[in-house]
Amino acid sequence: MSTPASPPHATAAAHPATTSADGPEVREAGTPATAAGWDSDEPRPASRRRKKEVTQELLLDTAERLFAENGIYAVSNRQIADAAGQGNTAVVGYHFGSRIDLIRALVRRFHQGIEPTRELMLSDIRGSTQVRDWLECQVRPITARFDELGSPTWFARFGAQLISDPELRDILYEESWQDSPSLQQTLDGLLKCLPFLPSQVQPERTDCAMFLIIQMCAQRERALADGRPLIRATWSEMTTGLVDALVGVWTAPVTPA
Repeated sequence: MSTPASPPHATAAAHPATTSADGPEVREAGTPATAAGWDSDEPRPASRRRKKEVTQELLLDTAERLFAENGIYAVSNRQIADAAGQGNTAVVGYHFGSRIDLIRALVRRFHQGIEPTRELMLSDIRGSTQVRDWLECQVRPITARFDELGSPTWFARFGAQLISDPELRDILYEESWQDSPSLQQTLDGLLKCLPFLPSQVQPERTDCAMFLIIQMCAQRERALADGRPLIRATWSEMTTGLVDALVGVWTAPVTPA
């Protein structure tokens, strides 16, 4: 006796489609595309997620460049979308929310690229009593990132605007300091080398150092973009001179009140 043929819907019932917050998940092997919840010609969830990531990176790259070249307050979300070749002018808000959220995403992206390098350097200097070791660990991962990205870059000029703006400066501090355990550890190690420094002076020196690091990187980045002569030939050489200056900032005597 021959076995009765399965009804057309039997395979779909045996392999029901599942969904998640990102849409239908990948169906089990052998399940027809239509039974899994999408047409065979529609993009799969993994492909849609990848497309979303590519769009977000494009928007971040474009926003960073426009902010650096024209100023944060002079650039609208519509201009970012247009420059990124996006037909939907609301695409920036869709992917990032508010303007502050976009700025946070830019700072976070840059510093996530720094963290692995700093963690590696940190493992080599733990317990050091040399101020220069801790400053190298703070600064060199930043400049190495610019060197790795290659010219032109835009983040330093963007960061220089943030640190000069009272309303935006906290974003830079929060995203680069509070979310970076390695950077916090370098500051702790540095301060242990400076027991003579009064606690009320420490934040002042930190601000001086941050301004110097960001502005010097921005100056070099701008010179590279404009094709102007450089004081130091490479990012590495520039870092050596910058750390020299920072050693002076941190070890300068404190004038009694």
